Amino acid sequence: MASISTWFRYMAHKLEYSLTLSLKSHRREKLSDRELIQIIFKNLFHGKITYLHSGKGVEMSPTMAAHENTLLVRKIPIANTRYLFVGDAVVLKDPNDSDKYLVRRLAAVEGFEMVSGDAKEEPFVLEKDQCWVVAENKDIKPKEAYDSRTFGPVSTADIVGRAIYCLRTAVDHGPVRNSHTAMGQDSPILAVELDVDEMAKNHKAQ
Repeated sequence: MASISTWFRYMAHKLEYSLTLSLKSHRREKLSDRELIQIIFKNLFHGKITYLHSGKGVEMSPTMAAHENTLLVRKIPIANTRYLFVGDAVVLKDPNDSDKYLVRRLAAVEGFEMVSGDAKEEPFVLEKDQCWVVAENKDIKPKEAYDSRTFGPVSTADIVGRAIYCLRTAVDHGPVRNSHTAMGQDSPILAVELDVDEMAKNHKAQ
């Protein structure tokens, strides 16, 4: 059971998520003040800031197994450097099929200079709202990996969350290694919203 201090930290994250998401909807849909307040309270008291995601993880080994994995993913209200950090395992839309999602490591964000190991390729700087994501499996050759090394930079807007816990099997599961900052921010969320039994049930249903 989470401590009182953990609950306060968790609710602070929930409030920030709710406010950010609600203001985003307000700007897009021109909500009335009453509608805005209703959405804030709905997100704050009735919703979670995590969801379950299933997928195979050959390219993300050893974090994920080659077979089906069940991930607990923290929702990201706005994909920017306030919420995302280099080193994080992120869930993003497949750049070639927006109905599918990938899990990859965030390797670089806007402003980073990208230098190839191939001398024939010119260095370049990631533009605003661009990022570079890579597979984790070191056994996969760079030109065969389905990541930014083959499909190029992706928009940070395509990132929908950060993987914070992975269930590979009923007896093989644990927190996902992310950046130090992200793991510190996610610890109260894991303490409150992690339900390994629920993840295991979801895993069996795959």
